[in-house]
Amino acid sequence: MTTTEWITDIALILIVFRQLREGRLDLKSFLIPLGIVAFVAYSYLDTIPTAGNDLALIAVLVGAGAALGIAGGVYTRIRTVDGHVLIKAGVVSAVLWVVGMGARMGFQLWVEHGGGADVARFSVTHQITGDKAWVAAFVLMAVTEVVTRLATIFIRSRTHTVARPVPVLDRTA
Repeated sequence: MTTTEWITDIALILIVFRQLREGRLDLKSFLIPLGIVAFVAYSYLDTIPTAGNDLALIAVLVGAGAALGIAGGVYTRIRTVDGHVLIKAGVVSAVLWVVGMGARMGFQLWVEHGGGADVARFSVTHQITGDKAWVAAFVLMAVTEVVTRLATIFIRSRTHTVARPVPVLDRTA
């Protein structure tokens, strides 16, 4: 793994630790993770292979990313204090995030340190055309996990907004 890959992977894993402390839900809460996955997608996603069973592999990992993201968003505590929406990632949310982001990093390390032949055999057996399919599947898994987690948090936060008081008209005057 290159230095950039290490930094990117570790940054994606550490995002959740920023949310272990309760903080205000603001634009920064959305832009930082989206910026990181946009950088990852731009850097590593050249094409989306469609031959053989590449799309099936991509669909499975995107589905896993969506499940992890939605569950992570559901297990993020959201509350309103003094008109501000606050979020805090719970233990379950943090574990799901680390599992999802760590799986990609672990897979890459395993392939680079002895697992490459196993992945090649699996790919041939299951008609996966090569490493570009694996890269696309894992990058799209990470993007999907981030987007679905943030979307879930956003949707849930809409129920925690403080309603503004409606002015009462004085009909006696």
